[in-house]
Amino acid sequence: MVNTFHPYAAASARIRNFSTPFSLRKEIPWWYQIQDPGSERVTLWNHIFFVICIMGLFLDPIYFFLPSIGGSSCMKIDMGLGIIVTFLRTVFDFFYICHVAVKFRTAFIAPGSRVFGRGQLVMDPRAIALRYLKSDFSIDLAAALPLPQIMIWFIIPAVKTPTAAHANHTLSLIVLLQYVPRFIQIFPLNRRITKSTGVVAKTAWSGAAYNLVLFCLIAHIVGSTWYVLSIRRQYECWKGECSKEINKTHSPSCKISFLDCSSEGNPERDAWLKITKVAESCDANDDQDFEFGMFAEAFTNEVAGAVFIEKYFYCLWWGMRNLCSYGQDIETSTSASETSLCILISILGLVLFSHLMSQMQTYLQSATIRLEEWRVRKRDTEEWMRHRQLPPELQERVRRFVQYKWIATRGVDEKNILEALPTDLRRQIQRHLCLALVRRVPFFAQMDDQLLDAICERLESSLNTRNTYIIREGDPVNEMLFIIRGQLESSTTDGGRTGFFNSITLRAGDFCGEELLTWALMPTSSLNLPCSTRTVKSLTEVEAFALRAEDLKYVANQFKRLHSKKLQHAFRYYSHQWRTWGACFIQVAWRRFRKRKLAMELAKEEEYYYTHVLDQEDLGNSNSEPRIGGGSTDYEGRGAERSSSVGNILHNIPLGPAILASKFAANTRRGIQKVASALHHDESSSTMPKKLFKPDEPDFSADT
Repeated sequence: MVNTFHPYAAASARIRNFSTPFSLRKEIPWWYQIQDPGSERVTLWNHIFFVICIMGLFLDPIYFFLPSIGGSSCMKIDMGLGIIVTFLRTVFDFFYICHVAVKFRTAFIAPGSRVFGRGQLVMDPRAIALRYLKSDFSIDLAAALPLPQIMIWFIIPAVKTPTAAHANHTLSLIVLLQYVPRFIQIFPLNRRITKSTGVVAKTAWSGAAYNLVLFCLIAHIVGSTWYVLSIRRQYECWKGECSKEINKTHSPSCKISFLDCSSEGNPERDAWLKITKVAESCDANDDQDFEFGMFAEAFTNEVAGAVFIEKYFYCLWWGMRNLCSYGQDIETSTSASETSLCILISILGLVLFSHLMSQMQTYLQSATIRLEEWRVRKRDTEEWMRHRQLPPELQERVRRFVQYKWIATRGVDEKNILEALPTDLRRQIQRHLCLALVRRVPFFAQMDDQLLDAICERLESSLNTRNTYIIREGDPVNEMLFIIRGQLESSTTDGGRTGFFNSITLRAGDFCGEELLTWALMPTSSLNLPCSTRTVKSLTEVEAFALRAEDLKYVANQFKRLHSKKLQHAFRYYSHQWRTWGACFIQVAWRRFRKRKLAMELAKEEEYYYTHVLDQEDLGNSNSEPRIGGGSTDYEGRGAERSSSVGNILHNIPLGPAILASKFAANTRRGIQKVASALHHDESSSTMPKKLFKPDEPDFSADT
């Protein structure tokens, strides 16, 4: 086969292998992209714009505070306040215009696709624009137009003879007309936020604050409306009295322009002020000539001529007071428009207290609903204990447990919350909560992540108060406990052995109930649960995770990697049951060794003593000295050897000393037998009445 080299193939290969940090596709900016209505970006914008809308609704009624009573019988416009309000209004209008642009780039769900699930998104810009133009565009456009700014800075100055009254009437009308679409705009925005996030306010206190802000907004609108209508009622009184003085005997005659503070300093107006009765006839403190009705309070308390901060808070308080009292404190005149306004205030107050304030109460109650449920359960528990006539000490333990459970959980059922979540999310949460604790168990620390996830998924929360016996020695073990916080006392008497007691303290990170682990790892384990070899008692309030017997058995059956021989050392070393058995085994062996050594030393000393005395008294000057005892550990054999040695010596000595020697050998043999029997009796008595059984060990033969 002949290999040929093609230059174009090499060039194409170099192009394929060439990597560049720059992308050939031009990324479209996010403001040109079609946005998902449920995305985080759109949701964040809806929340921001919702706050802007609330602030805008608070801002617009401030235009009603621009007119004020400036001097004697004249009205003026506060230009400083007008500049500040106009600037803030321009900033808010910019957000309204941006909202219109966002609506043109936000997809919508096709109505016919909502049969199942969320539905299909329509991403076509033309379809989005047509739908928006047919639905909410007119309201959004009317809310975004800067009409008050145009009116103040362009139209009113263009009028030949502008007056404060004319500017007040025109501006109030424009603000009221534009306030309607701005107020309506809140409801679909609120509905979109609720659809994307579930609720507008995520916490109880924020929900209560939200409803309180809405109540303050309505009170602000009512108070500012009352103020601007009070100024208008005063101006109507001035205008009516001025019309009576036109072309009369007064000289100079009254003019409408005199009622504007811009004419102050005019000699003709100064002369008119000296002879006119307009101020006297339109005095709210003496309204015999003119009925101010519900607006008299604005002039008797000098609200109309006060600075902005004072009159703003007074008007806000006036609105709140009359909304809360349903308008019962308002003294009205017989004017139809004034009576209609009072009726509207009463209806608004009724609606607010039936809806907004009830919602606020619901939010506040939701913050304490768990506490109320706990109080009801506590009261039921007290009645049940009295009905069953439980002893005082048991009642106190029950109260302590109920109190501790409330402090630890605050009435939240964690099990129900976790069961409502998807499997993967529940596994991740359990891994976050329990993995570090399970890894503290040396036996589990040797396992892989899949096996640990299966164990963590089946752990359940467990709470125990002080001086509670979690399990007693001899009772079936039905769960393993992994301690989160608190202290436990684990003790054993080895089945009631007299004089035997072993106790340890378990702290955070320790575990108990390892007998269950041994039972679960047995390939031929029975249905009967293992018996506990220890008594576990809580020394303090204890929080722990519990692993049930059936769950541990399921994990052991599903994951054969538990049956691994490499886990044998870790299991034996860290098991408290194996530690206790090992300690007892070492103690018994050490005591047996000490007694045998002591008996051996005593026997040597005794044998040496008697042998030395016999040699000195009976053999005297004999040159051969018999050697008795070889240092063997068998006492009976050593006694027999000693007697045979004495017998051999007796053949070489006279009869009398031989008889004495034979008696001494017999006595020595009997003494050695007594020592051996006593030693055997001590060794048997030093051991346990029952055999110290070795703990069950799982079958680790199935290696993976």
